[in-house]
Amino acid sequence: MVVNLEFIKAIVTAEEVFLLDPLAYEVLPFVEHLKRKLYLKLPSNLHESDWVDLQREGEEESELPFEFQVLEIALEFVCAYLDSSVSDLERNAYPVLDELVMTVNTNNLECVRSLKGNLTRLLARVQKVRDEIEHLLDDAEDMGQFYLTRKQIHNQQLEALVASVTSNSLVVAAPNLPRISSRARGSASIISFRSDDNNVEDLEMLLEAYFMQLEGTRNKILSVREYIDNTEDYVNIQLDNQRNELIQLQMVLSILSFAMTIHSLVVGLLAVNIPCPLYNTNNMFAPVAAGTTGGCFLIFLIILGYARWKKLLGP
Repeated sequence: MVVNLEFIKAIVTAEEVFLLDPLAYEVLPFVEHLKRKLYLKLPSNLHESDWVDLQREGEEESELPFEFQVLEIALEFVCAYLDSSVSDLERNAYPVLDELVMTVNTNNLECVRSLKGNLTRLLARVQKVRDEIEHLLDDAEDMGQFYLTRKQIHNQQLEALVASVTSNSLVVAAPNLPRISSRARGSASIISFRSDDNNVEDLEMLLEAYFMQLEGTRNKILSVREYIDNTEDYVNIQLDNQRNELIQLQMVLSILSFAMTIHSLVVGLLAVNIPCPLYNTNNMFAPVAAGTTGGCFLIFLIILGYARWKKLLGP
């Protein structure tokens, strides 16, 4: 049986476990965890150097065969590792998102971008392990291939049965009836072996338990991603609101600039050296200046009122 879960890569037989890179930084805690879990099932007087073989010897009293014990420990370790990673992600995510809501700047946006990248990678890792377990649960034949100890026992019993039939065929006295009954018993045993091969309830219960745990971990990640999406939507609404306010301010300034341009046009026309009867009239400067200014201000109010009537400046 080949186990390929995250950084745990191992070949499991009915009696031994072969790990790839057991001294690696990420694998070494699993090795210690595996030893500790297996030692808990051993008598206290056993030596540490014999932990694999002795575990196999004491396996008859255990509910699960040796390969399933190793698989359970690997799933437990991987699920705990992924759940711890999700907890760290949650612990780092919420303060960063709250800070982004308070202050939108480049630093906070970069932190959120990095957070989303970590979340996507973590979700892919959890989804990969979950899909592998789901694939096994959907195929009972594949689960039957995991029963290495049962296959080994069946092979040993089958070899003993073949040896017994062979020895019975060499007996001369009372040859027919005993040989027929032996073959009948052998056929019944083979049928019982095959019926046992279809029984995968233990492995199915084991995989379903960790499948539900991974489903819960996946839901946590999706909850964090939903919170990030909601925060981004809220920030986008804030930015859109500020953008609209700037556009409204720009429109008001444009209307004011248009009115002042008209005032400047009138002043420029009156400043040209063109003969005009108003130049010979006394005390006309103040009325002309006031009238021009008032007219420009009135134009500004009219255009501003029209813009508000058309709801170009908001409600």
